[in-house]
Amino acid sequence: MTIDRSLISGSSSSGAKQPKLRRADGTPVRALVVDDENTLTDLLSMALRYEGWEVKTASEGRQAITIAREFRPDVIVLDVMLPDIDGLQVLNRVRADGHETPVLFLTAKDALDDRIAGLTAGGDDYVTKPFSLEELVARLRGLIRRSTLVVADADDPVVTVGDLELNEDSHEVFRDGDPIELTATEFELLRFLMRNPRRVLSKAQILDRVWSYDFGGKSSVVEIYISYLRKKVDAGRPAMIHTVRGAGYLLKPAL
Repeated sequence: MTIDRSLISGSSSSGAKQPKLRRADGTPVRALVVDDENTLTDLLSMALRYEGWEVKTASEGRQAITIAREFRPDVIVLDVMLPDIDGLQVLNRVRADGHETPVLFLTAKDALDDRIAGLTAGGDDYVTKPFSLEELVARLRGLIRRSTLVVADADDPVVTVGDLELNEDSHEVFRDGDPIELTATEFELLRFLMRNPRRVLSKAQILDRVWSYDFGGKSSVVEIYISYLRKKVDAGRPAMIHTVRGAGYLLKPAL
């Protein structure tokens, strides 16, 4: 894999310096980097420590699961291909432990099936190899901002549409008083829909707002996450999330 070492500090020299992200209790963000290529994990660890984050690494899947349980990271960088168990199995076990930690997958450049499989399994983002460290760090910062580490800027953190209620501070969601558990990306997608009720949002708009980039034109990720939300928000209830054929999606109070 080709990685330019100069990219470790590249983000600080290309424009204004990004503000440091910290956990809600003021301690450094915790990141777990899982890959069997030592050069990659070393360089990425240096880049994240430059951001002020606390970083641990693992070269095997089972080792990553153990570290995740003890370290409780705020974000995980996870290679799909590992020497013992693959990244999808690692993610499944992390989720089975009850952790909704945002996960960014590392995949081969042309492995579209790996990307879709990772997102379907509950991953939040992916980067293809080879990649720019600057871009990867920016993606991770985006995942962290969408997590509970950052308090919403809105004056009123509670957004209500019909019988659906979303609290941007606590990241709690309720439908008719019943709690709904969402991943970080599902929460961000639902928030975008709820902040624009009765408005048709295109796949391009959703990709730009929720993922902050166009996923290489792979709009199928929007369809995947809309289906996730429908299963959690609309299951057994009148539908609130609607498809407008050829235009996009909208959310409105149920009839």
